[in-house]
Amino acid sequence: MTAYLPMGREERREMLASVGVDLDHLFDSIQESQRLKNTDFSGLQKEGVSEFEVVERLTALANLNKRTDDYDSYLGAGFYDHYQPAAVKHLISRTEYLTAYTPYQAEISQGTLQAIFEWQSYISRLSGMDVSNASMYDGASAAAEAALMACREKRLYKVFVSAGMHPEYIETIETYCHAAGVEVEVGALNEAGQTVEFPAEKGYAAFMVQSPNFYGVVEDLSLVVEKAHATGALAAASCDLISLALLQRPGDLGVDIVTGEAQALGIPMSFGGPGVGYMAVTQKLLRKMPGRIAGETVDRDGKTSYVLTIQAREQHIRRERATSNICTAQALMATSATIWLALMGSSGIRDVAEQSAAKALYLQEKLLATGLFENTYDSPVFREFALTAKGDLDLNKLNQDLLAEKIFGGLVVDDNRWLLAVTEKKSKQAMDKFVETVVRLAKAQ
Repeated sequence: MTAYLPMGREERREMLASVGVDLDHLFDSIQESQRLKNTDFSGLQKEGVSEFEVVERLTALANLNKRTDDYDSYLGAGFYDHYQPAAVKHLISRTEYLTAYTPYQAEISQGTLQAIFEWQSYISRLSGMDVSNASMYDGASAAAEAALMACREKRLYKVFVSAGMHPEYIETIETYCHAAGVEVEVGALNEAGQTVEFPAEKGYAAFMVQSPNFYGVVEDLSLVVEKAHATGALAAASCDLISLALLQRPGDLGVDIVTGEAQALGIPMSFGGPGVGYMAVTQKLLRKMPGRIAGETVDRDGKTSYVLTIQAREQHIRRERATSNICTAQALMATSATIWLALMGSSGIRDVAEQSAAKALYLQEKLLATGLFENTYDSPVFREFALTAKGDLDLNKLNQDLLAEKIFGGLVVDDNRWLLAVTEKKSKQAMDKFVETVVRLAKAQ
């Protein structure tokens, strides 16, 4: 045995036997129906294989995946296929970032701390908010943390959530709030796909919406702010950061809490993760915010240095006074997104936003012109839009047929609605070919 090779089954038996534990009885508490039946692992080789053989096998397995590099993709629904410049991957591999798992020891993590400080600055600038924290796990948990933070601030235990939020965000909010004894009320969308009906009575800690929402529809955040503040609730919005290069910043409209998923900032889709969440708040909510905040200062020699300033996590303060049990952050992904933002600059981010919006509208019009679909919601959209299939068009079969053409179709919602996303990577030729293929396959059904 070496320090770096896993133990074999017999070696595990010997180790457990030395402390009086039988390997076969370790899992007695798990129901028989839930256990793995093949526990002898007889298929495993007794002898190891060479590095070349391992790489060969893993490559063969990896090639079974279908990737957006090889397929024309129109999938979105929270994760988007934006371009990542080669420089990003190179820079995050530098030891200033890659070796710093998380900046517990500030004196040896200056690279990560500086990146986090820059991340906070970018998020505050894009969202128009006073302060941002050192990233969250993802957009869903960030939204849930926003709900709990609002409850702590208002000392009320009920939140209103728009049905336009990502379904997984709503589920995560409900899971977090159930454990905390917080009631979650989900409000419906109108015929335009927007949230316009809000509770008029008091007793809510927050009104929460997403803009652009799950269907790509741009919500009226000023209305949310007006309705929330009229009842004494906080206004919380989950926003796409790239869209904020075109739309009014939530902070400028009076939103109290802004969260979201930042995967669109050049982070690969990676089959659904990891991404990185963000949170930004008003100055008043600074000490109620979960996670950590990095600050800029000088050392005893007068040189610029970075430190963790506010740490309201249970790892740093008494558990009963902690704002959250979130124990770490997607620091590497936040660093990657920060480098992407720095490389793109304000003009580059706006260009990505404009191209994504314009190309989505182009594809929407082309698909509507086929006569196979109608608009699900007749409202302004950004990068993503929903179409309703006419007649007996089977969207699930259409997606399967598109796969054979090396195309990822949109997400099928409720069997007859198709959610499609378009980024700056999409060419006019690709979209025209996609429309032609959809028409051909639909006629063949």
